[in-house]
Order: sequence, then structure tokens, then C-alpha cells
Amino acid sequence: MNRQIGILVNRKGTITHVIVGDAKGIFIPPLEDYPLGKRPLRGLRLIHTHLNDEPLNKDDITDLSLLRFDLIAALGIRDGLPVHIHIAHLIPQTGDTSESRTYELQPPQDFFNQDFDFIPFVTALENEFERSQGFVISGPSKRSSQDHAASGVQKNKGSYEREPGNERAILVSVSTGSRHDQEDSVDELAELARSSNVTVLEKVVQRPKQINPRYLLGEGKLKELVITAMNRGATLLIFDQDLNPSQIKAINELTELKVIDRSQLILDIFARRAHSRDGKVQVELAQLKYRLPRLTGKGTAMSKLMGGIGGRGPGEMKLEIDRRRVRDRITLLEKELKSLGEARRQRKARRVERQVPIVSIVGYTNAGKSTLLNALTRSKTFVEDKLFATLDTASRRLRFPHEREVIITDTVGFIRDLPKDLVAAFKSTLEELEDADLLLHVVDISNQRFEQHMASVDTILTDLHLEDKKRLLVFNKTDLIPPDEADYLSQRFQAIAVSAVDSGTFAPLLSAIADHVFDEKREAAKV
Repeated sequence: MNRQIGILVNRKGTITHVIVGDAKGIFIPPLEDYPLGKRPLRGLRLIHTHLNDEPLNKDDITDLSLLRFDLIAALGIRDGLPVHIHIAHLIPQTGDTSESRTYELQPPQDFFNQDFDFIPFVTALENEFERSQGFVISGPSKRSSQDHAASGVQKNKGSYEREPGNERAILVSVSTGSRHDQEDSVDELAELARSSNVTVLEKVVQRPKQINPRYLLGEGKLKELVITAMNRGATLLIFDQDLNPSQIKAINELTELKVIDRSQLILDIFARRAHSRDGKVQVELAQLKYRLPRLTGKGTAMSKLMGGIGGRGPGEMKLEIDRRRVRDRITLLEKELKSLGEARRQRKARRVERQVPIVSIVGYTNAGKSTLLNALTRSKTFVEDKLFATLDTASRRLRFPHEREVIITDTVGFIRDLPKDLVAAFKSTLEELEDADLLLHVVDISNQRFEQHMASVDTILTDLHLEDKKRLLVFNKTDLIPPDEADYLSQRFQAIAVSAVDSGTFAPLLSAIADHVFDEKREAAKV
């Protein structure tokens, strides 16, 4: 026939697939019944023929690495009969993975005299993988540290499972812009990942001459990245750049790892942190608007990326039903958001009647806004050293001498490249900033990127048409830098220096708030 033939065999010895290829190779079908994730190897071995008794080639090794077969074997055929068997398998990584080989080729053996006991070998090999990739063992006994894959002896009747908890991610940035900005953005992506309880295994920064419209980076580089990720035991690829629907689809066709971008990571954090009805509605609305254009095709991308919406092979009819349900849900949430907005307007009207000034705290995420609110008002809103620890708006009373008071409001933190759908969904909440008599722009002065953070906040305030709103610039966390530096930066930017953990630094800030709010109220009353 002059065609290559292949079979896939599971660990019970059952042949799951028979593949008929052409003279150059075979085409491996989808393997949904043997998914990756809980174990480091797939549980299938690929055995196929090579015409003219050829050894394993580069494509074979790529398939072994990308698809995580237990092993790959090629039967060298000559004159219609098997001659040699060529075997390769993956090996666990230790140390610097960029310099170490990820697979091992066994010497070719005579087909009729080969001696390879597969089951003990693959069991011992997988145990080595599991130990190196952070799995934990369950069952009646644990392997001795002297047991090794090469021993070929199975001494453990327990089983390894992925330790529950954190996802394990490789961060990926592909950009033609400034290297400094790219590295800053990746560092911030790592902080976002930490806020979402994701363990970052590695950061991969690529600077191509031009962006690949299909994969962002070249197909060969992407395959190398996926192989590295799986060798490290990663469960997730997080791209710093936003991926369009076609890019997500293309990348998912090359890997079974979950693939998300910066926007979806932020949406995940918001979903975890939303507690009020307002916050939950706004986050769900943003998520659905993000997902709707990505409900495409029959692939596995959506089932991995979106927890089952438009799941594995749903068919076009099912896909259209999913789209309609998402649109209907968006309409319902927009109505509810409008209703919640009406309730906010009523609360605002009551405040206006009582003539209570409003001061809103704005700033980059994790600048210390909630800590400052708590310290000023002696309250206990949630505080954590993570990005977007505060999501739901909090309002507290701040009392001044002579029976005067203001309402001081904490808002969601800003961030560079905030997803447009998220800005749109939170617009109703952020519109409350329009009612503020004063904005306190809080800046983490100890962060080396504080000037970029200030610029990002200014950009978002401009997008909200609040650029003319009266503002006080407040440099927070001055306790984390030398006093002389804090004084110099405060004078340079005409800011008020405070430390939210030291109430003794608040006097200049309180005096400035009173001057701006109450003096203006008196002037307005005279007019």
C-alpha cells in the first residue's frame, strides 16, 4: 500500500485507534477520552510503521512532547516486514530546563528479539514525573527515594494526584514595543496571577520583528513553549496581550493546556472578589460580553477556557442556543444594573438634601486605598496585599471638628489596559465619582513604577470625563522609602505624603480635605 500504519494502545493493552496514513506520515485523531491534567502522561502509547526502516524523526519527537504519550515506537519496515523497533519516551526535568533534553531515545532493537516490559517501566517513569512536578501520593504505601524509572519495578500500589489548589502557569508576553514597558507589564501580570492564587512557574518574553497574527509568536516557538510548559507541570498559559477569538482557537488547536489572556485573568479576580449584588452583576455582565464573541466553532477551546459554555463538539445548533442564552442573560443583567443604578441615584439625592460633601478615593490597584479609608474612619473594610483586594464600593463617614462630616468612598482600583467590557460594566459605579466634591488620588510611592500608575489613573479618569474634577494627590506608603526621598517627591509632584499605617501623618491630609471641601461649600453658599 505504501502507507504508514499506526495504532494507539492504552495501559490495559486495548487498541483504541487504528490510523492509516500516507507514505510520509500518519494523522493523529482527537484524544478527548484520554485528557491531560490529572497525570503527567496521557496513558496511551503510539506504535506506527516507518517505511524503509527509518528511525524516529523530529515530527515523531514533537508529537511525543506535545501529546504526552507514554512512549512512541516506530517499526522499521523493509520489503513489507518489520526489521527494527525504535522507541522514545519523555524524561522528567531537573534544574535548567532550557539546557536539558526532554526525551530519551533507546537504541534500536531487532524487532524479533526486542525485550521491553512496558507496564513496570511506564509506572516507574510516571512516578518520577509526578514527584518532580508537585503531585502528592495517596494510597497504602509510598515509593522509596531509591526507586527510579530505570529500575522497571513497581513498588507502589498507591496513586499520585495533582495537589489540589493553585493552577500552575507560564506567563507569556509577545510585544514589539519598549522592552522596559514589556517587562513591567509581565511583572504586573505575575502580581495579577498571585492575586488569583496562580503559581507562576516561568515568564517567557518574546520580542519578534512583527507579531504573528495567528499565534502572536511563531508556530515553532509556540510548540517549544507548550512543550516547556508541560515539562514543568504547568496547567495554564497566560498571555499578557489580549487574544482575539481566532488566536485563542488557533493556540488551543496546538495544546490541551488552558489558555487565557490578561483580560480574562482580571475578570477572574473580579469574579472572586465581588460580594455585593452590584459587584456580582457588573462582573458577570463583563464576563459574558467577553465570552460572547469567543463562542465559535466546535473545538475544545471554550470548554477549557470558559468552563463548558459551548463545550466539546456541541454542534452548530447547540452553539447557537448558547449564544442566544448569553445574549438573553446580558439583557437581563443590564436591566438589573439599571435598577441598581436607580437605587444609587436615590441615595445620592438624600445625601444632596443633607448637603453632606463626598470625597472619593481613587488610584491604582494595591495603592493602599482601603487601608487609608480604614485608618481615616476607624472602620474595617477588607484589606489584603493583593491586586484588586477591594472590588465592592465602600462608603464611610469622616468627622471633622465643629460638627462637620464628609462621606468618604473607596472605589475599585485602576490598572493599565483595564478590559473595556469591565470598564463598561463598572461605569455605573464609577459614575458616582461625578458626584464627588473631591477626588483623593492615592499613589503607592514605594512602587518603582508609580509614575506609570499615575498616568494610567489619569487616562481612565479622562475616559470617564472626570479630568476637570478637583483632585488631591496623596503619596502613600512613605514609610517604605527614605524620608528625604519622600519629601523630594512630594514637593516635585505637589503631593501630600502619608503612611496609611501611621495616623500621625494624617494632619496635612485632613487639613487639605477640609480646606477644599468646606471652604468651597461656604463660597457656594455665599453665591
